[in-house]
Amino acid sequence: MVANAATATHADMVKIAELIKDVRVCMLTTAERDGSLRSRPMATMEQRGPFDGVLWFFTELESGKVGEVAEERHVNLSYARPSDQVYVSVSGLAIVVRDRAKARELWTPILKAWFPGGVDDPNLALLRVQATEAEYWESPHGTLVKAAALIKAVTGGEKYEPGQNRRVDLPAHHGT
Repeated sequence: MVANAATATHADMVKIAELIKDVRVCMLTTAERDGSLRSRPMATMEQRGPFDGVLWFFTELESGKVGEVAEERHVNLSYARPSDQVYVSVSGLAIVVRDRAKARELWTPILKAWFPGGVDDPNLALLRVQATEAEYWESPHGTLVKAAALIKAVTGGEKYEPGQNRRVDLPAHHGT
C-alpha cells in the first residue's frame, strides 16, 4: 500500500523513464466538457536526453483531444507492459504546441502514415505533457517466483506482496 506521494528524486526520474521507455503506446485520458473521461492510444515520442518530466506526442490539430485539452489541461497517461508486470500512471498538464523545429526533432518516418504532409502538414501539432505525478507498480520476479509467493500467501494466511509500488510528485518545469 502506498501513502502520500513523495517528492521525486533523481533516482525516481530515472526509474520512471526506464519503466516507460519501451512502452511505445500509452493510453491518454482527457476530460470532456461534461466531465466524462475519454481515453485513446497515443505513441510517446522517444525521450532525448535524461527524463525531465516532459512527454511529447504528435496529434492532429483538429482532433477531439485538442479541444478537450483546451478546456481542461489535466490528463493521465497509462503505460503497461503486462508481460513484465510493469504499470505506470502519469498525471500531468497538457498543452498543444505548434513548433516545427520540435516536430522535426521528434519526427520519425512512420508518422507519415498519419501526417502525409510530413512536418509541414497543416494539421500537425504536438501535445506536450508536463508530468506532475507518477505512480508505478512492478514485479521484478519471474512467473514461478510470483506463483510460489501467491501460494505461500494463500496457504499461510499472509498478505501477497507482488512487487514494488511507489507514487512520486514530479518537479514542475516552466513553459507548461
